Amino acid sequence: MHTLLRPLLVTILALTAGLTHAIDYRSVGEPAVLFDTPSDKGRPLFIVSTGTPVEVVVVLDKWVKVRDPGGAISWIESASLSPQRTLMVTAPNAIVRRAPDPGSEPVFEAVKDVVLELAAPPAAGWVQVRHRDGLAGFVRVTEVWGL
Repeated sequence: MHTLLRPLLVTILALTAGLTHAIDYRSVGEPAVLFDTPSDKGRPLFIVSTGTPVEVVVVLDKWVKVRDPGGAISWIESASLSPQRTLMVTAPNAIVRRAPDPGSEPVFEAVKDVVLELAAPPAAGWVQVRHRDGLAGFVRVTEVWGL
């Protein structure tokens, strides 16, 4: 390798070694307006409910570009987001079970668009969740959005 290219290659590798492309999710901490641009002078698109999970796409100082569970892209003020993770049920009926096993006893059933708190990271196709009423259990990762 050419002696001038080696230091450049080493520098590029060092700078990119720590980069990851993990998807970042947050939840809406309070009812908030979603805008078409990163400005409160932008066109308001709709109001999003407390607890709704959103995927973080871009962070700009006071504004965050997010994707909602329906796939729409919009802007929200960063102060309206919470680090608490939530998931939204996407299946018509998701059975939350006592253990991560399809034969395990059902704890409760959550219908489409119900928001559940993420209680533990997903493993082996299941994720532990908690309902706002206090009930907890495991649901299949294919039945929720926000992971």
